[in-house]
Amino acid sequence: MRTLTYAQAISEALVLGMKENSKVFITGIGVDYPVGVFGTTKEAFDEFGRTRVFESPSMENALTGICIGAASMEMRPVLVHHRNDFMFLAFDQMLNLAAKWRYMYGGNAGQVPIVVRGIIGRGWGQGATHSQSLQSPIAHFPGIVVLMPAMPADAKGLILSALKSKSPVVILEHRSLFDITGEVPEGYYETPIGKANVLRSGTDISVVCTSYMVIEAMRAAEFLSRFGISVEVVDIRSIRPIDENTIINSVMKTGRLIVADTSWVQYGVTSEVSALVAEKAFGYLKAPVVRIGLPDSPAPSTKVLEDVFYPSANSLQKAITKALGIADITTTLALEIDNFKGPY
Repeated sequence: MRTLTYAQAISEALVLGMKENSKVFITGIGVDYPVGVFGTTKEAFDEFGRTRVFESPSMENALTGICIGAASMEMRPVLVHHRNDFMFLAFDQMLNLAAKWRYMYGGNAGQVPIVVRGIIGRGWGQGATHSQSLQSPIAHFPGIVVLMPAMPADAKGLILSALKSKSPVVILEHRSLFDITGEVPEGYYETPIGKANVLRSGTDISVVCTSYMVIEAMRAAEFLSRFGISVEVVDIRSIRPIDENTIINSVMKTGRLIVADTSWVQYGVTSEVSALVAEKAFGYLKAPVVRIGLPDSPAPSTKVLEDVFYPSANSLQKAITKALGIADITTTLALEIDNFKGPY
């Protein structure tokens, strides 16, 4: 099977989706730039031009409303935000209009299948207002789907599924994932929404994780396998709806759980998964659940502080060995080299 980067997989999905359905269009700041949002929209722009891939002004709330209106008239908008932080300006439209549309009209006013892509995570010392991950506040509201693909194959398959969904869908893509490579099937396929993926089977402990923390979990699991530690890595993929069965089945098998997310621990995805396991698999736990996420502070801007602030494979390695009562592994993993140069 061929290998693509995460960015190439997204690009391919958008082109296939636009070929499949002439009502799909892409808009957002920079979608028609030569760099094409980390290379994800350039191919679509080259193929379809400005009639279907077009620049937008900086008017997030109004533009989201326009896209919702277009979706209600059977169009398929894809709205792209270079940083998901800009989506705060569109929350009223997304959460008070799109998410509630079907419910408030009793299904008698059609659908609003808008797809919103937002870039999350650290980058270029951007600090407190440009480094956030908004999965938790968005997923709190019924009526909206929230996806966080970590692997290139899922990035492609989940976008194609989103373009067929009857619900509004938010897809959050971590900035550090765009150069990650992986095997991606050719042609058209859909990854099921609401289904987690067990990327690595294990017997000692389960690590249930989101987005870039999946990559870090796989690094930690591979490293610890040298010491005979068997780590099961579960990629949640779909935050809302969430795949309860896969998570519960993993914990029932291993008896130990670490949950790792790209956002804050309090009131977030790690808390939701921990509560789920406490309610439905508490009797299988051999040790307390451990949550891995951001410290209770806004994001710093300097690299020295960023390296401490953001969890890594080392954070997971230490948490796993502690949960297993192992204290004799002193070797640590080197931090991944990040070649990102900005501007977003």
